[in-house]
Amino acid sequence: METKEFIREVKAKNNGFLHLVLNLILLAAFVFITILLAKMPCMTRDNGDPTGWIALPIITGCLFTFLYTLHCVGFMIIQPNQCRVLTFFGRYVGTVTANGFFWMNPFYNKRRLSLRARNVDVEPIKVNDKNGNPIMIGQVLVWKVRDTYKACFNIDVDSLAGNNNSATSQQVLKGYDSFVNVQSDAALRKVAGLYAYDNMDHNDTGLTLRSGGEEINERLEQELRSRLSIAGIEVVEARINYLAYAAEIASVMLRRQQADAIISAREKIVEGAVSMVDLALKKLDTEHIVELDEERKAAMVSNLLVVLCSDDSATPVINAGTLYQ
Repeated sequence: METKEFIREVKAKNNGFLHLVLNLILLAAFVFITILLAKMPCMTRDNGDPTGWIALPIITGCLFTFLYTLHCVGFMIIQPNQCRVLTFFGRYVGTVTANGFFWMNPFYNKRRLSLRARNVDVEPIKVNDKNGNPIMIGQVLVWKVRDTYKACFNIDVDSLAGNNNSATSQQVLKGYDSFVNVQSDAALRKVAGLYAYDNMDHNDTGLTLRSGGEEINERLEQELRSRLSIAGIEVVEARINYLAYAAEIASVMLRRQQADAIISAREKIVEGAVSMVDLALKKLDTEHIVELDEERKAAMVSNLLVVLCSDDSATPVINAGTLYQ
């Protein structure tokens, strides 16, 4: 969506200290004129009523108070990484991003907006992965306002903040947080549904939530950018910070993982045992320690495999007779 953001340049005439000095000069002039009017001779009407000279200072004072107050409304202080979005009777006239003390047209509506980065910790939510398994997934998101026009006029922050009137600074921030939270929840659900939690088959090398790492985070950032761009929000970083099976299947999946671990360990043990048996037979044959027929070799292999692959310690039995007894 095309933006209408316009960064308004701050000129010398908008210097706040210059207008502050002007205010003090006007105040001194008003005091001087008031004293001067008070010292002037009392001029009355034909009937002796001094109403005219009493009303003149009152009218002058009211007019000066109105103009002085109106001029003071134009002052504004902009802190670092903050800005003011200016509108003139409903028409957008620009955004002031410079920092300092300035004076703008008092009829401008000056809306405060923070450009600082904000952090959102999205609570884990229950979703279904690509295989339909219920999982719990959460994320942490860092975002900030990039486009002030979209941020102010493309989304209804006041209603999100629960305020029908003009929102305060804190209510505006709550409105943006509410918008970001809702869109983050939707993006997280979509990304979680595109991938499986883990590969059910060891031969499957597809991308999963558990093994995806940076690729999953990049996919999540892309989804968030597409959803938050309408509000002029830039996604600085988004990462999955919590991932687990839902409680109803967690125990079953834990047993499955334990079974996979046991099978993997057994495969490694058997592979090592076979290599050790092969080494023992070759050593006996090459060094001519003892000659064994095929039947005795089979018995020796069986005994060695039982000893090496058993979970419990083997109890040796010494054969005191001959080899064939």
